[in-house]
Amino acid sequence: MSRWRKALIAASVGMVASAAYVATSSIPGQAESSLVANYHCVDGVAGSGVDLEARMTPQVESGIMNVRWDMSYRNERRFGSPGFFAEGSSLDLEGVVNITGAWEGQLRPRGGKEQGELVPGDYLDLPEGLSDSASITRTGKIRFKPGRLTVRFTPAEGEVMVNDTNEVTYSSGWAWEHTGEPYDDHINDLHKTETAGATATFQFTGTKVAYIGRRAPDLGPIEVTLDGNTVTDPLVEPGKDRSGQAMTGTESQQVLWESPDLDYGPHTVVIRNVENKVAYVDAFKVTTGGITDPPDYDQATCRLQGNPGAIEINLPGSTPSTSPTPGETPPTDDPPTDESPNPDPSDTETDNPPNNDNDDLNLGHVVVRPTATATQTVTPRSTGPTATKYYRAQVPKTPSGGVDTGEAPEENQPHGLLTGGMALVMGSAGGGLLLRRRRAAHAGGADA
Repeated sequence: MSRWRKALIAASVGMVASAAYVATSSIPGQAESSLVANYHCVDGVAGSGVDLEARMTPQVESGIMNVRWDMSYRNERRFGSPGFFAEGSSLDLEGVVNITGAWEGQLRPRGGKEQGELVPGDYLDLPEGLSDSASITRTGKIRFKPGRLTVRFTPAEGEVMVNDTNEVTYSSGWAWEHTGEPYDDHINDLHKTETAGATATFQFTGTKVAYIGRRAPDLGPIEVTLDGNTVTDPLVEPGKDRSGQAMTGTESQQVLWESPDLDYGPHTVVIRNVENKVAYVDAFKVTTGGITDPPDYDQATCRLQGNPGAIEINLPGSTPSTSPTPGETPPTDDPPTDESPNPDPSDTETDNPPNNDNDDLNLGHVVVRPTATATQTVTPRSTGPTATKYYRAQVPKTPSGGVDTGEAPEENQPHGLLTGGMALVMGSAGGGLLLRRRRAAHAGGADA
């Protein structure tokens, strides 16, 4: 009976081996990994400090290499509006991903978010994500590591009326009044004084400002200073019309004084009542225009906190269509030079590789350079990466489908499957032979 059991065990081993090879022959889905990089931003729209989280996810599929950054605030502190702006301002973020291995260069994920109408201190919404991509023409191991991050704010072009905010401060002698018909003051209110020397100070960010008030009989003259300099000579006279004639009635929401075009940035305007006569401040009109590029004044500087690690992706390749003959030098993608080949970039990588002309041009593509050994031209497969692994990544790998290994099947799996099948056949044949001999032995005993 022990021989019979051995025959059955041999057959079972063959069946198990065949089943195992069938399972591993299926091609797993593309593995997708992420890691988290933390940044601390200061100055500009960041003020004294804002913390950001960037979740970096490389993706390689069908000959395209893409890097996505999902952005979020890490706590309650936010980027803030630096002034009064019409709807349409933009907050733009640009990151840097350093790439080494089979490719050397950078991708620059970018993204922007349009903002609504803003007042100073309003929270700015982050872009939902940043991304950048490039075509790939080689196979091999690629290493992705996050680098610097830049935050820029571009104010919308337009005009905003400002009234009753913390950016307008009044000295003693002023009183707030609610007004109605028939005056039609801005938002139906204004500030009034009859005290000589009383001032109203307005701080703003923009390219032009206007002082809005009433024209009416017997109003006193007004002096205006801009950024510490007196800019009214002669004085503003709200008691007269624009032609210089004395007013006989009241006109509301009049532009009593307007600045020339200014450089974009913070400015301060002061309205001072010169005599003990009535003076009004209804509102200020802030204009922002001519901004084609994000102003340096609003730019935030962001520094990477700690070492977030890196992600490596190994891209499979097809067998080259031609092989070099013995003694023949295989072709390379770049013309020969007198310089020695570059060492493996993965051995000498730094967090901030040297800049080149492409960095200044913001082309956002990968610069392909030869590795240390000559490489034949090959065509990558479209099956995606076969392996993805972390270097101190904070988020575990999550394969999307297929076997939970993240690796492509080996090329020699059909041989393993054949071997398993042979073991199954041999085990079955051996079991049959043992059974036949056992029956013959029993038959012989009966004859005796």
